Amino acid sequence: MHFVITFANLKKIKHNLNQQNGKEIKKKNEGGGEYRILQNGKVFDKVGVNFSQVYGKFPNQFQKNILGAQKDPRFWASGISVVMHMKNPLIPAMHFNTRYISTTQNWFGGGMDVTPSKIDKKEKNEFHKILKNMCNRHNKNYYKKYKKWCDEYFYLPHRKEPRGIGGIFFDYKKDNFEKDFKFVRDVGVTFQLIFNRIIQKKMKKKWTIKDKEMQYIKRGRYTEFNLLHDRGTKFGLQTGGNVEGILMSLPPLAKWK
Repeated sequence: MHFVITFANLKKIKHNLNQQNGKEIKKKNEGGGEYRILQNGKVFDKVGVNFSQVYGKFPNQFQKNILGAQKDPRFWASGISVVMHMKNPLIPAMHFNTRYISTTQNWFGGGMDVTPSKIDKKEKNEFHKILKNMCNRHNKNYYKKYKKWCDEYFYLPHRKEPRGIGGIFFDYKKDNFEKDFKFVRDVGVTFQLIFNRIIQKKMKKKWTIKDKEMQYIKRGRYTEFNLLHDRGTKFGLQTGGNVEGILMSLPPLAKWK
């Protein structure tokens, strides 16, 4: 039942994105889920929405690092991810994902973060205020714990810099299924609220060539993180996932200098 509800949320997000921008490319994985990519629009340069459902046996190199896989390498996993790269460089890139993994143990993970190319302190404060209020509805300790986890995870050690302005990140949530699911669902609903608010506020703001160049450079950093450090990317590629679906998080154009 919980995955039916979650997939319904995915469809709601896709519908909401279509309200913003009309172009959609439909592709399906063979038994591995499905994804949508919207690109070259007035609001979005590229947005990917991905639903995956995979199962099998973890390769030997994974088993020692995955909770419960040492006893039995078989697994089942389902996840939803959304990555947005904007036309207007004043609008930050935004990312959200949730997942449920089952081995000999079962747990939720996920989170969201925002990556601007031009810092907006007011927007940053509002973003974190919304996240804190959402977390506090479930547990007063969640925000501080998951914000710290996000700051540590979305960090480029070779650059000695964070990917963006943070957010929340969590994993191995397995204390109480019903309570954990309610929190994970609230993360998705809150992300929808946040991206609508940010986009509607900034989509008509004027920007310069310099702003766009800064966005391209920041996208380069985004690409570096996703290819070098992102656990979801590594997991998907090394467990035989659909390559195009996994790499849908990459921006359409990035620069380095």
